[in-house]
Amino acid sequence: MDGNPADSVPCVGIDVAKDHLDVLFLPENRFHTFPNNPQGFQLLLEQLKTSPGCRVVVEATGGYERRWAKGLGEAGLAVVTVDPKRVRHFARSAGQLAKNDPIDARMIAWFGEVFADHTPGKPQDEDRQELDQLVTARQGLKGLQEKLQGWGEHEQPEIVQEVHRALLKALAPQLRRLEKAIVAKLENTAHFAHRAEIIRSVPGLADVATSGLIALLPELGRVDRQAATALLGAAPFDDDSGEHRGQRHIRGGRRKLRNLLYMPIMGAATQHNPVLKAYYRRLLARGKPPKVALVACMRKLIGILNTMLARNEKWDPTKHAIA
Repeated sequence: MDGNPADSVPCVGIDVAKDHLDVLFLPENRFHTFPNNPQGFQLLLEQLKTSPGCRVVVEATGGYERRWAKGLGEAGLAVVTVDPKRVRHFARSAGQLAKNDPIDARMIAWFGEVFADHTPGKPQDEDRQELDQLVTARQGLKGLQEKLQGWGEHEQPEIVQEVHRALLKALAPQLRRLEKAIVAKLENTAHFAHRAEIIRSVPGLADVATSGLIALLPELGRVDRQAATALLGAAPFDDDSGEHRGQRHIRGGRRKLRNLLYMPIMGAATQHNPVLKAYYRRLLARGKPPKVALVACMRKLIGILNTMLARNEKWDPTKHAIA
C-alpha cells in the first residue's frame, strides 16, 4: 500500500447538521461541537491546527457538508466526503448499534482511519461539484418530463391535458439550456475535456453518459476495475452459505449514475456498439434475462472505461473485445 499506514494518520470525523457540526479527533478521541456558521468554521480550523497532517472525513448529509468540505480543502487540508450508508454499515459490522452525535462523529473518523487512503469517497473538486449539480438538475427535469408524458397517455379532462402540454412545452427549452451548460462545462474545463474525449470515443456514449461518468464517478481510471464497478453498484454479490447457492444481486453504489447510464447502455448494447452488442447477444443466448444482460454490459463497459482512462487511450475494438 502506498502512503503512510493507517495508524500514523490522525483522522477527524465530521458530521454536519443544519445548525452545528459534531467533530471527533482520533487517535485522542477528542469530541467537539461547533456552530454551522463562519465563526464555527474558524474555531474548527483552530482545533485542526492541533492535529497536523490529519485526514478529514466528512459524511455527506444532503448538501450541508459541501461548503465545509470546500472550505477545509481550500485551507490545505486533506478532505474526503463519504457515503453515510457505508459508514452506518461499517458501524453495524463493528457492533455499534447505538446512535448519537458523538458516536456518529467517531464512526466517521474510525471509518476513515481503518480505510486510510482507500476511503471510498469522491475527491473534492469545485468544478466536479458544479457539473454534478448540472447533471442532477437535468435528470430531475428529464424525470418530470417523462412523468408528464406518461400521464398524457391516459384519458384526462381537457384542462388537465392543456396544463400538461403547457408544462411539457415549458420544460423542453429549460432541458436544452441545462444540456448546453453541461456540454460547455465539459469543453471549458481542461481536466474534464480530456476525460470526455476518451469516454465519447466509445460508440454509444454521448454527452449524457459522459457528463454523468465524469461528475458522479470521478474515481474512474484511478482505482482498479473491481473497485470501479463496486462504486457504481454494478458488481454482483454472492448470497451463499454452506451448500446453498443463492442468486447474485447488485447492491449499493451510485444509483443515480446507474439510472442515468441505463438508456445509453441499452442503446450501445442493442444498436451502436458492435463489441457490446455481440456480448449482449451472447448473454441472451445463454438464457440471461435482458435486464441482467444489460447490467452485465454496464459492468463490462465500466471496466473497459476504467482501463482506457488509466492508460490515457481511446476506444479500440481490437483491444477491448469482451470474452
